[in-house]
Amino acid sequence: MFGKWLTKARSDEPTLGSTALAAVVQSHMPGADSESVRVVIAIAGLLAAVAYADREYSAAEEHRVRAELARVHGMTALGVDAIADALRRDIVGLATVELPRSTRTLVELADEELRLETLDVLVEVAAADGHLSHTETTLLRQIATSLGLTQDEYNRAQARHRDKLGVLRG
Repeated sequence: MFGKWLTKARSDEPTLGSTALAAVVQSHMPGADSESVRVVIAIAGLLAAVAYADREYSAAEEHRVRAELARVHGMTALGVDAIADALRRDIVGLATVELPRSTRTLVELADEELRLETLDVLVEVAAADGHLSHTETTLLRQIATSLGLTQDEYNRAQARHRDKLGVLRG
């Protein structure tokens, strides 16, 4: 019984993550192929997860998230606003349930260079409020591992913000 159910679940089309976020991203990337849309959804979900790691989504973190979303090829200011609103509305789900799906999507669809750039961006978001908490660094390490990146690669990404590490501030 369960074997048949699992086979069905595995054979379905890849899901796009949070349906609200997916709908917003798709509507603001009308000419993009499905893989590009999935990558943007995954990265947006990771941005939200890291920004909310300490259970506070600060204005500085949201500002950084918006700046990173604006870097997406073809993304308009209206698209950034719509995606940022979707992230804010579903931030708890994106930071918990959707997190493994987001990393899995990037491992499937992104090359190592994009995964490294994503990690750099995630560290920037976590440090945007001037403090890297233990919770944030733990999540960033877990994400780096889930993205197939090494501890050294994580350390290099974090090195620019060493002065903001909560554990070193005492």
